[in-house]
Amino acid sequence: MKSIAQFTVAMLLMVSPLVYSVELAGLGTITFPTSASGPAQDHFLRGVTIMHSFGWKEARAEFQAAQRLDPDFAMAYWGEALCYNHPLIGEWDPDTPKAVLRRLGDAPEARLAKAPTHREKGFIRAVEALFLGDGDTLTRRRAYMEAMRELHEAYPEDEEVTAFYALSLLMSAGRGDDVMRTNVLAGAVALQLLDRNPNHPGAAHYTIHAFDDPVHAPLALPAARVFARIAEKVSHARHMPSHIFIQRGMWDQVSSSNQSAYEAAVDLYEPGDRLDDMVHALDWGQYGDLQRGDYERAAHWIELMEGIAERAPDDELAAMRLAGVKARYAIEREDWQGEPVTDRTSPTQLLAFGLGAVHTGDFELAETVVEKLAEKAEEAASKDDHRFYYSFTAKPLKIMSREVAGLLEIARGNTEAGLALLSEGVDIDESRHPPIGAPSPLKPAHELYGEALLTAGRPEEALAMFERSLERMPNRPLSLRGLARAHVALGNAEDARSAYARLESGWQGRDVAWRQEAAGHVAGAGASE
Repeated sequence: MKSIAQFTVAMLLMVSPLVYSVELAGLGTITFPTSASGPAQDHFLRGVTIMHSFGWKEARAEFQAAQRLDPDFAMAYWGEALCYNHPLIGEWDPDTPKAVLRRLGDAPEARLAKAPTHREKGFIRAVEALFLGDGDTLTRRRAYMEAMRELHEAYPEDEEVTAFYALSLLMSAGRGDDVMRTNVLAGAVALQLLDRNPNHPGAAHYTIHAFDDPVHAPLALPAARVFARIAEKVSHARHMPSHIFIQRGMWDQVSSSNQSAYEAAVDLYEPGDRLDDMVHALDWGQYGDLQRGDYERAAHWIELMEGIAERAPDDELAAMRLAGVKARYAIEREDWQGEPVTDRTSPTQLLAFGLGAVHTGDFELAETVVEKLAEKAEEAASKDDHRFYYSFTAKPLKIMSREVAGLLEIARGNTEAGLALLSEGVDIDESRHPPIGAPSPLKPAHELYGEALLTAGRPEEALAMFERSLERMPNRPLSLRGLARAHVALGNAEDARSAYARLESGWQGRDVAWRQEAAGHVAGAGASE
């Protein structure tokens, strides 16, 4: 039997749905009845709709407008507090949400007194557990998830309770073996909501995050296309479909999605804003263009990033991403140039310089790179620093160190020792979640090990590495090239022809060395390299 509170919500929706629903061009459609009405409720609905796309600044302004119109509107404070959470990245501001909630009331009892329904009290209790509860960030996020689960069980048909429950699951997944299970549950909840409301921005958005891995990405491809259509006014929303496109190796869509996200970020930028959305779009867009062979456009992304870094010299993210896109540009094109390193050289630059040093015979520089990467890995392990944007964790740094060290040993004639180091890098990578976005390290461990095995005359083992690399990063051209070459070495003419055809079908850029060998095999000539 439904509770009185559930019955009341249902009746309100039946009697006056326009008060509680909103369809906003470029943002999507939600239904969210509250105790407020009129302009305050209108601002609230707009704020929640934008918040589902992670348009934090714009959503915050809407919630604050609702508060000015109705100072006792508890859910407006709930919404503003959540705008400081940034749930799938990190809790960037743990203090401001506390101040927001205390503006509503000095004590929990006072705040709950301003939430007149059981459902609204549930939302307030949940956000209090998130920002005012005990324990570290993950502990409080799990307390928030439990509160949202209870609310979802009480109101299983409520769209917004469902949406925020799905997001709470994603937030609370933590690290380790439970991540996939929790994400799949979140995705199932979000997909059910998307089925009920195909225009719901949160349902589409959270489905993408839940299935952001190469195994589950096909489940989220329809949601990615929906989100690109219904939420085009927020930069993050324009970018998010590329999370699934990249997992499917859809390089044209990766490029165009992030071009759109960059343009939205520029349009919305105001002095003093963070540059994250701009930088993130440029980073991902460049990777997409490199995979489709458009090197001129990939270089243009670097120019845009350089302009941002010049205008914001103190922005840590811009500086780190600029170093990354420059290093990636060299590694993906195999333009091997070793350069001197300093204490300020970023890990991505160290990798590019180290690989370049080995290929150009500067073994002394390569040794220096190995030492510095090992030092950074040890430092990261001691800090246990899991920040998503601003630092590398220990594992990718360990992989990078072994990549350069392994190639260096091989170059010195110690092939077996070098292959063993590269194999260690693969083992470390296998203990990690498959890449979300571009590979990290920039040179994938399986791909590099496969290339080394192929050079060492072990094509069968190399084939297995390239196949595994493509499982983790579908349609990646350099892994497809390795796959094709391994089949050639094994005498698998038809398989080689198929791999080269896949490689050619996605390549839209300039000629590169492998295109001549590919042309021969695709034409059936059976030429070997």
